[in-house]
Amino acid sequence: MTKTYHIKTFGCQMNHSDSERISGFLEMHGFSPTSDIKRADLVIFNTCGVRQMAEDRVYGQIHNLKESHPDKKIVLTGCLANRKDVMRRLKDKVDLFSEIKDIPENLKTLLKIEDDHNGPYLEIVPKYKSSYTASVPIMTGCDNFCSYCVVPYARGREVSRPAEDIIREIKSLIKNGCKEIILLGQNVNSYKHSDVSFPKLLQMIEKIPGKFWLSFMSAHPKDYSDDLIKTIAKSKKICELIHLPLQSGNDMILSKMNRKYTKKQYLSLARKIKSAMKKHKPETPYAITSDIIVGFPGETRSQLEDSADVMRKVKYDMVYFGQFSPRPGTAAWKLKDNVSKKEKTRRENLLNEILKKTTSANNKKYVGKIMEVLVGKKEEDGSYFARTRTGKHVKIKSGKKELVGKFVKAEITKANTWNLEGKIK
Repeated sequence: MTKTYHIKTFGCQMNHSDSERISGFLEMHGFSPTSDIKRADLVIFNTCGVRQMAEDRVYGQIHNLKESHPDKKIVLTGCLANRKDVMRRLKDKVDLFSEIKDIPENLKTLLKIEDDHNGPYLEIVPKYKSSYTASVPIMTGCDNFCSYCVVPYARGREVSRPAEDIIREIKSLIKNGCKEIILLGQNVNSYKHSDVSFPKLLQMIEKIPGKFWLSFMSAHPKDYSDDLIKTIAKSKKICELIHLPLQSGNDMILSKMNRKYTKKQYLSLARKIKSAMKKHKPETPYAITSDIIVGFPGETRSQLEDSADVMRKVKYDMVYFGQFSPRPGTAAWKLKDNVSKKEKTRRENLLNEILKKTTSANNKKYVGKIMEVLVGKKEEDGSYFARTRTGKHVKIKSGKKELVGKFVKAEITKANTWNLEGKIK
């Protein structure tokens, strides 16, 4: 029987969380992980279909692996698993195509595992990769059908997880020393199970005893209620990091994207969030981050300027830019991709210059402040990389032996464009 496995994970944090659950399932049934893909009997590709580049990497790696190791069992799951064109292309190289939610049952059949348990996929106990930070899915799927996005087709409609299951998992993590909980969902703020809304879920988690940070991703602007804003602003455990995806600042492009808000509504929401943070936490730094797509079909240079205008007004701490990539099966797939790769890169660079200015200015406000940070990585020179509650990366030097996974106080001594530097207090 196959006994060693290797998982290749592509894409978002949700995919990495899914891979932890797949690992938990396999190890529960006697399988052992290996970091060497060539030594694994079973290789699982947990795929992302958001970008063509990621998709192409999957094709290349599966082809090369099957060529050199024809007897190896290969499983493909994630965003690409139920696309018919992908199945046709890889039918002679992949042993199992499976949606994430069906992976336990399908692996049982493929690997001849005898197990009568048929509980929901999210009930699987994950094999967490970190001892101090953990991602906890609270829902899966999406009902928004943004015209460029494959998620509703790859993961199905929204399904929220019972609040008691979420609370149980988080309590166990905190009991075992976890310092950071990240709630995951394609659209977390539309979470709803029984009479528990997303703000109520946050309030329930807030009451769990212990010292830990709480954050979430990703949220949709249209579902940012006043109750949610107040809950975040008044919380002691929810991090002051607000991710507010814009995608475009132009109303016509937003309509084509099926985003269900306008530039004016988005800016009003950003002002409301800033006002609430200043009211309830006047001395506490906060950060707003976003996602923006450049080169959406039909986007003109003047329409891009609307995105630039929003960036200047909101003054983001970070923006994750994406050049539009046509995705099969989505509404935008039918639109002519008429912005060249060169022009998309030019537009991304233009917006990135605005981001550099706002990020640099925001970072300077931290100099001289003493911040609580969570230490995440130790470098060869003895320095550490840590994060603030606002998601700022801080390079700190310390003579202490081991700080990874611990909360420490650090004085910020220098602000760079993309990170901070500090020293232990």
